[in-house]
Parts: sequence; structure tokens; C-alpha cells
Amino acid sequence: MSTALPTLHGRRGVVLRPADHRDIPCLAAIRATPEVHRWWRGGPDLAAEVADDLADPDTQVFVVEYEGRVVGQIQWYAEQDPEYRHAGIDVYLDPSAHGRGLGTDAVRTLVRHLIEDHAHHRLVIDPAADNAAAIACYRKVGFRPIGIMRAYERGADGRWHDGLLMDLLATDLT
Repeated sequence: MSTALPTLHGRRGVVLRPADHRDIPCLAAIRATPEVHRWWRGGPDLAAEVADDLADPDTQVFVVEYEGRVVGQIQWYAEQDPEYRHAGIDVYLDPSAHGRGLGTDAVRTLVRHLIEDHAHHRLVIDPAADNAAAIACYRKVGFRPIGIMRAYERGADGRWHDGLLMDLLATDLT
């Protein structure tokens, strides 16, 4: 999947540009905020984890910018088997950008790109089942809940927590 990533422009002002090593400190700082770390977690070296994300050849990573400032990260991966082909998305935003529609703009922009430029007919996302803000954002774009994935991920508290599988068909995009 290692093709040059384009810069994408959202309708509400977000810019998705390819992430690079210069973005690592800023993205690690965003991941370290309690509001983001709660969902994305990570070990003591978040910069190394962000660098690993950027180095993963199976994941395409964009920085989310708004008004010239890095406010988050959005990434995608693809299942290439023609019998099961689809793409998956992950996203996080700086808490200072929450509640302003920027997450919705970023997700919608990436979804449109994956449908129009990569011919994906189905996309998935899997927020924590109790991440109401993320779920509301994804619903605005057209994602629909498919089902609860019980004991899906281990939380910072050491216990297993449920995830919500959501998908969007190209015809569902709002």
C-alpha cells in the first residue's frame, strides 16, 4: 500500500496531509492528553508508538490540520483479499479541537477519498462501546452500528472492555 499519499481538504476546513517524522512530537503530545490517552492508551514512549504507526507499511497515516495547526491523526488500512476487500479507519483529535465538527469533517474527507479514489465499497471503524462522542461523530458521516464485540480490548485498568463494530457502505455516506 506504499503509494504517495495526497493532501485532502475537508469541506469544513480540515486538511489531511501525509504524516512524517516531524509530526511525531506533536502527535505524541496529543496522544498523551488524558482525553485521547483514555481511548488510544500507549506505553511510556508515545513518540516511539507514533513513529511505529508512521513506519507501518500496511497503514496510511495522515495528520489532521486545522487553521495551520496539527490537531490530530487519522489513518487507514485495507483488506486486499478481493473476497473481503474493505478499509478500516482510526482517528484521534486534540481535546482543544473536540466539539467543533472537525472530527466529522476529517472522517468524512477520508471516507470520501477511500470511496472515490480507492474504490472501496465498505469501510469499518471500531470505537470503544462507551465512547459516545466518537460514535456520534461516525454516525454523522453515515457509519452504522453492526454489533458489540464483547471483551474486545484491554483497558488501562487491566480489564476487558467492549468495542462497537460500525460500518459504512459507499451508498451510506452523508
